[in-house]
Amino acid sequence: MLGQVGSRWMDRLHQQLAKELKVNGWSQMDIAKALGTTQSTVSRQIMKPVTELGASADETTIDGWARELAQSLNQFGTAANIVRQRLIFEFQFGSNQALRYDKTLTGLDLDNDQSSRALLRRLDWATSRLDLRRIKDYMPAVGMNIATCMPDASSTEEVAAYPGRMTLVDHVLRRHETPEFGASNHLAKILLQAKSIDGEKVAVLNLKPPTLDGMVDQGDINYISDELDYKLGYASKGELQPHEGRLDIILDEGAFGWEPSLYILGPNPMDLVDRAHAIIDAMNTE
Repeated sequence: MLGQVGSRWMDRLHQQLAKELKVNGWSQMDIAKALGTTQSTVSRQIMKPVTELGASADETTIDGWARELAQSLNQFGTAANIVRQRLIFEFQFGSNQALRYDKTLTGLDLDNDQSSRALLRRLDWATSRLDLRRIKDYMPAVGMNIATCMPDASSTEEVAAYPGRMTLVDHVLRRHETPEFGASNHLAKILLQAKSIDGEKVAVLNLKPPTLDGMVDQGDINYISDELDYKLGYASKGELQPHEGRLDIILDEGAFGWEPSLYILGPNPMDLVDRAHAIIDAMNTE
């Protein structure tokens, strides 16, 4: 329940809530603010098929919850400011025993040390959600990595990533060490360059771009950008070329002794992993 099933519950809830609010006249930006996500994510949630839960009773419960939440949020209006949220989890066992966790989220800022530890935990959790079946054919020869930072980061030492790189070993994605700050100079530089153009993007991962006859398939990249409404930028040997506005994907076509790379950008590590999965799915259906 805490793994893929729980994740699908939340995916369906967000999808149905976004659709209900849209029907009530909310803009995608207003919905994104209420859900704590981005406009592009809301757009995809509204457009893609509703996540199936494998149990009609669960789907009915989630959909009903979404309608109730939408009605309540609509009464408060788009200008309402949420200052506190409570999360309650309860697990009942066949022995009539139960575990209950009731936590309040206040939105208060942590101190620098607490924020750093929380960022590392979010990165580690997001990485655990990577779907090996999807990414195995797009693992770069030199390995893959994920990096993230706080919005005010300005140096590579303020960017968290995994020491070394993640690799496939016996069909298992191996993270050889836990994430830490200053662990990936190259990916950190890419992220900081991207963040200077699109300040919303504070997470990045690298994939092997699609190829055709041994060359980067630019047509496939263009298709992905159009299909998912992702804005494409270009880099040459790790140096981002001039770009203005939103930036979601960076293509480095490589050079002699320099491996081509497709960099995926996101507003947080969790959304980044979802974006990577969506991009791979688009590449596989093109």
